Amino acid sequence: MSRAVLSIGSNEGDSFAHLATAVTAFSPYLVGVSPVFSTPPWGGVVQADFLNAVLIVSDDQAEAADWLRRAQEAERAAGRTREVRWGPRTLDVDVITVDDVRSDDPHLTLPHPHAAERAFVLVPWWALDPEAELPGRGSVLSLMQALPQAELDAVRLLPATVLPKAGRPT
Repeated sequence: MSRAVLSIGSNEGDSFAHLATAVTAFSPYLVGVSPVFSTPPWGGVVQADFLNAVLIVSDDQAEAADWLRRAQEAERAAGRTREVRWGPRTLDVDVITVDDVRSDDPHLTLPHPHAAERAFVLVPWWALDPEAELPGRGSVLSLMQALPQAELDAVRLLPATVLPKAGRPT
């Protein structure tokens, strides 16, 4: 069995609809969906805030490369273009972890090399799974506690915004 953690985000067009499209794309494999959070952009490019969430997915047949391929397919379906690094996007799907796989492959580094530094990944992940661990780095809670408080405070829960949770039961 392959279990993966995916971070999804959008700040272009109908961001909520783009996130919902990602949930639908991963529906056959869906174990859980975090609440939606509004987060400031990361990477220094001036742009609108993002909507972010985390998905936990599972598939008996998938390998790490399959999760990346599915992520890229979901991005393409949402009209994602890659014109500006860390720029605005209709949909961004990052593979954060796949089981305990470690990989230095430049196409898919696992666990995601910057996940431990990004409140927009850690906060939704912790909201979905308070016991979560980032392989080789520790608990998601301890990683969150190591971030500057201002970064954590900038991640705002959107309580009235709930993504569809169709998929497999947990």
